Amino acid sequence: MDRRLEEKRERIALKISLGAGVLFVLAELLMAILSKSQAVLMDSIYDASELMMILFSLKLVPLLYKPVSEKQPYGYSQVESLFIAIKGFVLASVTVALVVNNVQLMFHGGRDIQFTQIAYFELFAAGLSVIVILILRRLNRDSNSPILKTEMMEWSIDAIASFGMSVAFLVPTFVSHPWFDALLPYLDQIIAIFLSCFILPLPIRAVLTAMRDIFLMAPEEETMVLIKDKCEPILKSYHLHETTYDVVRTGRKIWISIYVLPNDDYVSVRLYSKVQDLLEEALQNDFSDFYIELLPDIL
Repeated sequence: MDRRLEEKRERIALKISLGAGVLFVLAELLMAILSKSQAVLMDSIYDASELMMILFSLKLVPLLYKPVSEKQPYGYSQVESLFIAIKGFVLASVTVALVVNNVQLMFHGGRDIQFTQIAYFELFAAGLSVIVILILRRLNRDSNSPILKTEMMEWSIDAIASFGMSVAFLVPTFVSHPWFDALLPYLDQIIAIFLSCFILPLPIRAVLTAMRDIFLMAPEEETMVLIKDKCEPILKSYHLHETTYDVVRTGRKIWISIYVLPNDDYVSVRLYSKVQDLLEEALQNDFSDFYIELLPDIL
């Protein structure tokens, strides 16, 4: 896809996510105030934190499509990794703070709320989240934007969390027993804490992946295996052995350097160029933005 068109679609997707997010936060804050639900409040604060990050994303996107230069040999891809790391850290911090707040409420006797009203609201929110996910997925279909992937992950969290909260808040409608009635003042906090434990691993995982990119470490094992599985058959068919892979990822772009030990004292530039073209063709269906080079490993 043309880079200008790709940038335009990414900005449109972020604006759609931002607009939908603003509506969600306003609706959730209103519901949290009316119902006094900590679970809904937690969801609204989490979504508000996401909105702040989307605003930064809109400013960041034009930088990511600037061409590589001598001054910026890796472009601005690492800025994207740094942004994702900061975003994940902020969301993880907000989640932990909300858990602490709900534990304190439980020690002070909990809170009685209207469960049915919240259940239907969350069911409606889950449906809207699914619609936003489908729109973002369509706009990201021909690109491989880590920022949009993060946005889709966050909307997926919202959809699953909202549906889970809806089901949980409907339980008191169907269950009536003295032992369960004693838990009702704490049900809202229990759901909020459970929701936080479900959410927390995702931003932590995003931070760890981004830190690998920032420090130019090799990507995760699955990516390395995929690259080797695609390249090894081609290299062996041209009797190029003793290969060493040097792979780093900066944001959405992967840089692949393959070093092979020459068979004799002469290196055929034509052969290396031909094999490099074949390697590029083999990887283009799995990676939308990458650079690959085949080099002689001269000892």
